[in-house]
Amino acid sequence: MDTIYAKTARFDNARALTEDEMRKAAPSIFTIDAHESRSARFSPIPTIEILRALAFEQFFPVGVQQIASRLPGHENHSKHLIRMRRFDDKIYNVNDNVFEILLKNANDGTSIYDLMGGMFRIRCLNSLVVQDATVDQVKVRHSGDALWNVIEGTYRVLESAERVLEAPVKWGAIPLDEPERIAFAAKAHALRFGEGEKMAPMAGSVSSLQLLDHQRDGDKGHDLWTVFNVVQENAVKGGLEGLGTDRLGRERVYRTRPVKGIDQTVGLNRALWKLADETAAEHALATA
Repeated sequence: MDTIYAKTARFDNARALTEDEMRKAAPSIFTIDAHESRSARFSPIPTIEILRALAFEQFFPVGVQQIASRLPGHENHSKHLIRMRRFDDKIYNVNDNVFEILLKNANDGTSIYDLMGGMFRIRCLNSLVVQDATVDQVKVRHSGDALWNVIEGTYRVLESAERVLEAPVKWGAIPLDEPERIAFAAKAHALRFGEGEKMAPMAGSVSSLQLLDHQRDGDKGHDLWTVFNVVQENAVKGGLEGLGTDRLGRERVYRTRPVKGIDQTVGLNRALWKLADETAAEHALATA
């Protein structure tokens, strides 16, 4: 999914995914019936029919993902996520960021139809998910006129694009001193790995300061927008190394894993966005 998304979502050659590409990466998009475990009251929402209808509204998929279901027989009905974009209006772009609409669905009862706002950053091929309070999140139940509700909800989410795209400009104008950067990283570390007794195994071997390590020269800045993106990339993509001990007390090097699950990625992205939003609000109060 990441390779397909990166290739189709770049600004220099952005294009819609073909149905063949989607079928290969996420076959549950094409399932038109409900899983046998659902009752007669459950009305399936065939994602492909939604996508075809949204194409007439100029919304096109640029990335798809499907979870690997652990439940036997759920493979063709499992949860999937589609990232959509409009190519006809430059208002949805700011610098190297573009607003996207995310659609999450499953026809096995594990997810309602969920529409969210997101953002794609070309510099590091980052895909963000915007926190609920900033963008209209629309949930559509598997009943009634779902098709119309999804289309209507898509436009509601789109209306929030301008507010979301203010973040790169506003947060980019907020300088963070060293204590503020350290505090931001510490809070992000707790969001990613937990804290206290709830801390993930071996997470203590990775310092919160490692989340501040930039991956490219263009991310050396200390403004809130840059710090947020650096931390988000390190937290989601993983690859951070730390020294710890195994169960036998032997010293070994651990490497953090990428966050791949749909719900886990969405949840972490939202939490980090909220953290950045709260940091911006605190900075505004301190400088008022």
